Amino acid sequence: MIEIPRAALTADKIASRAEYFSFGTNDLTQMTFGYSRDDIASFLPVYLDKKILKVDPCQVLDQNGVGQLVEMAVNKGRTVRPELKCGICAEHGGEPSSVKFCHKVGLNDVSCSPFRVPIARLAAAQAAVEE
Repeated sequence: MIEIPRAALTADKIASRAEYFSFGTNDLTQMTFGYSRDDIASFLPVYLDKKILKVDPCQVLDQNGVGQLVEMAVNKGRTVRPELKCGICAEHGGEPSSVKFCHKVGLNDVSCSPFRVPIARLAAAQAAVEE
C-alpha cells in the first residue's frame, strides 16, 4: 500500500521488491493535506463555502497534489519494474473524474465500496472510449 507521501517519493525503491502498488488514496489524501479525520468536519464546509477548495478532496481525488504523487510513483515504480501493476483502493475509485484520472495515468484497476461499482464501471468505460 502506498498511503503516505514518502512511499510515493521512494516508489522506485519499493518497486525493487513489490509487484503491485495499491494506492490508499483516502490516507494519502489526509497525509498530503495534513488533515485529520477527527478534525476535518469542523473546517471543510467553510473551505468549500469560501472556495478555498473547489471540491471535497476526500470524495474527489485531488489530481494536482495527491494525483501528482500517484502518477510520479507509478512512473518511478515502472522504471524499475516495467510490468508493475497499480491500482487504487479508496472511495475515489468510485468517483467518475477520479476513475478517469486513474486511467489517464496508467493504473490497472480501481476498487471502491460495492454501491459505487456501477458508477466506477461506467467511468472506466467512458475513459477507455475517450482516449
